[in-house]
Amino acid sequence: MYISLTLKSGNAKTGAIPVSTTSAETCPATCPLKNNGCYAEGYPLKGRWDEVTRGERGGKLSDFVARIAALPAGTFWRHNQAGDLPGDGDTVDRGGLLAIVGANKGRRGFTYTHYDVLENKENRAAIATANAQGFTVNLSANHLEHADKLAALGIAPVVTVLPHDFDARKTTTPAGRTVVQCPATYRDDVTCATCQLCQRQINRAIVGFPAHGIRKKRATIVARNA
Repeated sequence: MYISLTLKSGNAKTGAIPVSTTSAETCPATCPLKNNGCYAEGYPLKGRWDEVTRGERGGKLSDFVARIAALPAGTFWRHNQAGDLPGDGDTVDRGGLLAIVGANKGRRGFTYTHYDVLENKENRAAIATANAQGFTVNLSANHLEHADKLAALGIAPVVTVLPHDFDARKTTTPAGRTVVQCPATYRDDVTCATCQLCQRQINRAIVGFPAHGIRKKRATIVARNA
């Protein structure tokens, strides 16, 4: 596993915050968006992601952890614009995740994961611990029904994919949970740096991301649970 850290992202959606990229083998094989609509598989991000996966950019976990620990106190940063948590694609590497959690102490990191937490108790425990210790790991849902199941666990905040043509006026889950569209997806004056919603854990709605990128129609099929 290789991880690259960009201290000042040039991504218009994230804003100029530290952003990491992790090699592709960490992505769970069960993720329905893998090779099927994942936004990170589109250029230009895919080019950087491929370099990290090949070991041409970034370094080992120990180097990454040291760089996170060196960030100024209070730094707001995003882990994994591409890639997932340390792990083998099935089970989260608890030790690796907790190393990141420890380095994040006093800082405000957040990320997303597609690792299974409904059936895999080890993943559930590791992610619950990370959130309890201040590193926000959002559970990534494939569709609104999935979002309800993840939210019912009560271990982490939840985000979900939405169809690219969804009706924002009617977006709730089948169980009635509120879904708020990521503001950066429809407002040019909002970035992760200015919004910071996905880093929050308490009293937070599910955050929805409309399918986007060159394969958004494929992702929309997943989001519709079709």
